[in-house]
Amino acid sequence: QVQLVESGGALVQPGGSLRLSCVASGFPFSIYSMNWSRQPPGKQRELVATITTGGRTNYADSVRGRFTISRNNAKNTVYLQMNSLKPEDTAVYYCHGPDWGQGTQVTVSS
Repeated sequence: QVQLVESGGALVQPGGSLRLSCVASGFPFSIYSMNWSRQPPGKQRELVATITTGGRTNYADSVRGRFTISRNNAKNTVYLQMNSLKPEDTAVYYCHGPDWGQGTQVTVSS
């Protein structure tokens, strides 16, 4: 069955960096666009970044220039590099394609 397992979430200070990873299994990873979304506390889930099968990327305005999505098809893994983190980036981050992962918590606080 489809499985998406996120990792890399942590508590980080404002201005810091994190790299999230999502390992996929149970489906042909290379033929799916992959996405990262996030859900801040008390708010709706929002799409953060998308990467197509050809490597084209798209970002939410709130993260463009600070976050980078990438993929390694040989490892069935999609990444989200997050730089210049702000307190408003605090959220549970989800990887999704044909299904959703369980999420990983990112907290940005001093």
